[in-house]
Amino acid sequence: MIEGSCCCGAVKFQLSSAPSMMGTCHCSRCRKAGASTIVFVKKEDLIWVQGKEQVALYRPGPPYKYGRCFCKVCGSSLGEILSDEDSFPIAANALDTEIGLRNQFHEFASERPSWSEICDDAPQSEGHPS
Repeated sequence: MIEGSCCCGAVKFQLSSAPSMMGTCHCSRCRKAGASTIVFVKKEDLIWVQGKEQVALYRPGPPYKYGRCFCKVCGSSLGEILSDEDSFPIAANALDTEIGLRNQFHEFASERPSWSEICDDAPQSEGHPS
């Protein structure tokens, strides 16, 4: 079982299976949300332990369609943990258990600020990977 939580511990969850993929988004929205590195999980694998009611959802205006979740108490970024999709990204920083994955892609690499270095050989794309 993979454990996950926010910084203050108000939100706790488990994953019954390891995430399928890890990647990093360099767009300004993900950087500002504090969750550039994400892992993809299946909805059926997510088990709420406590604090689902402590998760807030920020819904952006058009042209953006993906909401961002965070803990109402401490503000920890949780990715799209409230998504209704079958598979969705959550913030890798919310995982407490080692998952054995390495970064597999960099999206929106053209938006990466000069102070941020890409230090792996994962493929880079100008937008979402194809």
